[in-house]
Amino acid sequence: VEKRGVLRLAAAELPPRATVTRCFFCALLQLTGVLDDCFCDVESIDVFNNFKIYPRIKKLTERDYFRYYKVNLKRPCPFWPDDGHCAIKDCHVEPCPEVRHQSSAHCINQSKEAFADWARHDDAQDHFCELDDETSPDAEYVDLLLNPERFTGYKGPSAWRVWNSIYEENCFKPRSVYRPLNPLAPSRGESTLPSVPAGLCLEKRVFYRLISGLHSSINIHLCAEYLLDEGWGRSVWGPNVQEFRQRFDTAETKGEGTRRLKNLYFLYLIELRALYKVAPYFERAIVNLYTGNSQEDGETKELLLQIFNEIKAFPMHFDEKSMFAGHKMEAKTLKEEFRLHFKNISRIMDCVGCSKCRLWGKLQTQGLGTALKVLFSEKEIQNLPEHSPSKGFQLTRQEIVALLNGFGRLSTSIHQLHNFRLLLKENR
Repeated sequence: VEKRGVLRLAAAELPPRATVTRCFFCALLQLTGVLDDCFCDVESIDVFNNFKIYPRIKKLTERDYFRYYKVNLKRPCPFWPDDGHCAIKDCHVEPCPEVRHQSSAHCINQSKEAFADWARHDDAQDHFCELDDETSPDAEYVDLLLNPERFTGYKGPSAWRVWNSIYEENCFKPRSVYRPLNPLAPSRGESTLPSVPAGLCLEKRVFYRLISGLHSSINIHLCAEYLLDEGWGRSVWGPNVQEFRQRFDTAETKGEGTRRLKNLYFLYLIELRALYKVAPYFERAIVNLYTGNSQEDGETKELLLQIFNEIKAFPMHFDEKSMFAGHKMEAKTLKEEFRLHFKNISRIMDCVGCSKCRLWGKLQTQGLGTALKVLFSEKEIQNLPEHSPSKGFQLTRQEIVALLNGFGRLSTSIHQLHNFRLLLKENR
């Protein structure tokens, strides 16, 4: 209490702009305590993620199996006429270089022949789920390390319409949710449409918080990797504190910024729980993270199992047993409604005009969808055979890559929040 008093007193002596920055810094410091709908606190997640998980998940997603994601970026928007793709050069997705295997482990670029070999291996694994984009002739592998998620300059009505469609048409919520930076509105772009919907059952509240958490995570990525300078033909990327304030400062967001960040932590716990539940699937000897390099594959699986061991040691997991636990028919109907809403959101990602933004939006959406698939398949996972493929539960390579990279993005967001706290402290 005394520390808060000192901060308020010091802030009163600062110029107006510095006062706002100081107050936002205080608000970030107050992003503490137990999260709604679960029994975990922000501080425990910060320590666990930043010291235990983030270094390992970052290393894992840099390995060959997880750096290549097969995706169709050419599907037309199914909801409104295509208003054209982003013409900014940084919106472009660089294709995988068609170079054969090289001896150095630091410069392995997979060729089309290698990808075909991966497909033959996967096809022999007896999958029992819809392959979606993987069967399309327009689907191709993208090197995620060559196409990092960052702010490309894509914004305005086109970008806003995607998120507006997600919230307005697909989220369980009351009619009033504050919508930031609406370029279609006559004033600054704000409409008062609460970040935590009141009066909703747990399942619908969870759904809304997952989407809000995903939105917050993506916004943090864009703020942390912002285009700061394009001088002399060389782009400079880095954290943009002002942009971060605009998206999360309580003064700029009518008090919603802290709730949005808490929803990020909530989403992190949901996907963390999914990884905990799916660990037995990967611990079986039959599961091989195949790239054709046996040493690489063994090291990748070992690193993944290390991450699972850390996750198992985390003491405050989300309890998903409280979801869909009511009357059997009502629970079944609600669960199906839940699934269809999320499927619709994944289709909206095909309306994103920036190819790089579409890539990462589709990957993170599929990652969350795969996490939900895992949480709803607990019995099937428990009954997995040790030495043969399961007809009850199976993950495609695409789902595995999306699941781990999607969680890696959430881990990165929480790590970046720590960096923004330091930057705001320096600017006080």
